[in-house]
Amino acid sequence: MSLASVMRAEEKLLLPTYDRQRVLFTRGRGVYLWDSRGKRYLDFLSGIGVNALGHAHPAITRALKKQSSRLIHVSNLFYHEYQAELAKRLTKISGLDKAFFCNSGTEAWEGALKLSRALARVENNNGHKAKWRLLALENSFHGRTFGSLATTGQEKYRHPFTPLVPGVGFVNFNDVDDLKRQFDGSVCAICLETIQGEGGIRPLSKDFLQLARQLTARTGALLILDEIQCGLGRTGEYFAYQHYAVQPDIVTVAKPLAAGLPLGAILTTNRVASGMHPGMHGTTFGGGPLACAVAIEFLRVLDRTLPHIRQIGNHFQARLECLKANHGCVRELRGMGLMLGMELDSADNAKQVVAQLLKNGILINRTQETVLRFLPPYIIRQQHVNTVVHALNTALAAAKPATKAAKNSHKGAYKH
Repeated sequence: MSLASVMRAEEKLLLPTYDRQRVLFTRGRGVYLWDSRGKRYLDFLSGIGVNALGHAHPAITRALKKQSSRLIHVSNLFYHEYQAELAKRLTKISGLDKAFFCNSGTEAWEGALKLSRALARVENNNGHKAKWRLLALENSFHGRTFGSLATTGQEKYRHPFTPLVPGVGFVNFNDVDDLKRQFDGSVCAICLETIQGEGGIRPLSKDFLQLARQLTARTGALLILDEIQCGLGRTGEYFAYQHYAVQPDIVTVAKPLAAGLPLGAILTTNRVASGMHPGMHGTTFGGGPLACAVAIEFLRVLDRTLPHIRQIGNHFQARLECLKANHGCVRELRGMGLMLGMELDSADNAKQVVAQLLKNGILINRTQETVLRFLPPYIIRQQHVNTVVHALNTALAAAKPATKAAKNSHKGAYKH
């Protein structure tokens, strides 16, 4: 099937929700993808952080083949052998106590919000001061469903669907004074991405995250961390919050968990879990035997891959810092491990660089208009980094200086 025929069919049959690149991928192996014309691409986006072990990883394909021949799906009305084993591994590496499995990151986030309200209702009934408000961050992104949108601090996502779930306030990014001002005894949870992903690869400051933990601990409110993009090895630790010496009450994960199959998880403490009972929450497909078996294999591989992620991430960051020093269009470099963002001086330049790299057979994307986002598979090597940096150097050299209007528009994009 040709790219043109697929495009015509999609235009006729699909909701127009994506502005796709004009590439039709047909297969992948390792860190590479091939399109319908046989062109090879070095994948430094990994399905927006999903294909963390690359494509057709031998351990993952073995697990897929083995489990798919035995049992793919069984209702959560019954047991299968993999949920408890996967929960055991996830609670061990996170320091939390309980898990719930679902289909996606946004579903995990919805469940986390429900958990916070459920616990607050139980504790309110036991005579505690009423808690119901949620505090989230400006510039955040938690997903596309109504609760996730309600806690997403970007007007472009929220506006078409208002009114959303009430009771949510937004704190300025990394602004400890604003957090202190907005937090009070009515807050049942502070909801944060440890590193904002779609928001432009923006890590929380240590002071801000530690303050959030202190405030919530003082009143009994919950600290909920969204690690859907930054968790499960992406930063060189199992979870990004482990860089901060902070322990949350709830963590949500998804993207790389089942190495390309849909699977999300909520990880939480025993205290939070006490607010739930059978019938209050559930899922049809979440936590099925195929996805869980593959996720267990992913975590086995991740255990021995973390040192490599740290090493190659340091190499990649050092090479990007050199580019920043040599190109005036680069404003800032942010991130940890293999979750990196390079902010340019204009949306036009960022768009041009992404297009040029695509032409050269390298996949990245841009977010927040001006930020080049790098989420490569954990299995990349130095030669892959060097290939990307060489192509990026050429593309940045061709970038045009931003106009005064573009610079002013960029300055107004964030109020941190």
